Amino acid sequence: MSQSYSSSQRVSSYRRTFGGGSPVFSRASFGGKGSSGSSVTSRVYQVSRSSAVPSLSSFRATRVTPLRSYQSAYQGAGELLDFSLADAMNQEFLQTRTNEKVELQELNDRFANYIEKVRFLEQQNALMVAEVNRLRGKEPTRVAEMYEEELRELRRQIDVLTSQRARVEVERDNLLDDLQKLKQRLQEEIQLKEEAENNLAAFRADVDAATLARIDLERRIESLQEEIAFLKKVHEEEIRELQAQLQEQHIQVEMDISKPDLTAALRDIRAQYESIAAKNIAEAEEWYKSKVSDLTQAANKNNDALRQAKQEMLEYRHQIQSYTCEIDALKGTNDSLMRQMREMEERFAGEASGYQDTIARLEEEIRHLKDEMARHLREYQDLLNVKMALDVEIATYRKLLEGEENR
Repeated sequence: MSQSYSSSQRVSSYRRTFGGGSPVFSRASFGGKGSSGSSVTSRVYQVSRSSAVPSLSSFRATRVTPLRSYQSAYQGAGELLDFSLADAMNQEFLQTRTNEKVELQELNDRFANYIEKVRFLEQQNALMVAEVNRLRGKEPTRVAEMYEEELRELRRQIDVLTSQRARVEVERDNLLDDLQKLKQRLQEEIQLKEEAENNLAAFRADVDAATLARIDLERRIESLQEEIAFLKKVHEEEIRELQAQLQEQHIQVEMDISKPDLTAALRDIRAQYESIAAKNIAEAEEWYKSKVSDLTQAANKNNDALRQAKQEMLEYRHQIQSYTCEIDALKGTNDSLMRQMREMEERFAGEASGYQDTIARLEEEIRHLKDEMARHLREYQDLLNVKMALDVEIATYRKLLEGEENR
């Protein structure tokens, strides 16, 4: 409040004394750094040449003006002179001059401080320009080229892993096709095995039937042999009885010659019985031989079929065992390949994730470097703008100083 009052008092005293406007030294606010800390607020000073510093002619005019006013007052008042008024005016003039000297001293001090600030800012500007030139001379494209080379290498590795994965998937598909074919062959072999087992069961039934038939035939042969033996015994008994009867009749014939001769009749009967018995024996033996031959052929045939069935069954068992071993081996191979494929997929996913993270990190670093370069360029542009503004202000003050020195 006191400062504004003193400045207004100075202006009024200056106007009373010199009759003109007060010295105007309008300026923008002195400031250091702005809110960003890196830019300097431009200051423009408007200096009125007619009112900045009172010239020598104005001082002379002010010195002459009171004398003329005194002369006019002296002439108007006659011989009476008001020395008290002159003393008061002299005191006021001296006070005004003192105040003006103090104000000029303050203005000169402020101007000197401003010049020092301008020099300091010029030095800072030169340092910033040197820093910007140094940053420009670092060749930032080399970093980008290095990162690009690393990115190309990572992309090449990703392509190699992708091709390996595709090859493994093709091998897996081929193995799956082979496994499917082997499964189909296994189903066919299992079906053939079931058919062979069914045939074997049928052959076993035929063998059992043939065995039963053979046993039945053997039993019938035994019964026929027993019957033949019984018939032989009966025939022998009958022959013995007939012989005994013949002997008795022979005795009776000898005793009674007049009785008819029965020897021929007995001989005929004996011959008939013997022929009948021989015929029955021959027929029985022929039938037995034919049955035994048929049964032997059937048994041989059944034995051959059984041996063939057993051989085929053994071959089928061997094939089934080999196919089972092959399927187990293929299952193990498939499991190992699936495990390797899962491991490769997991490793590929981990490596791809790592590569993606590396790429993202490198892109983030590149973006950060670009932002930093843009920030340095903006700071450099701001410094250039400040430098240009300071150059303009310095030129303006230089002109003002030269103008004041020439007066």
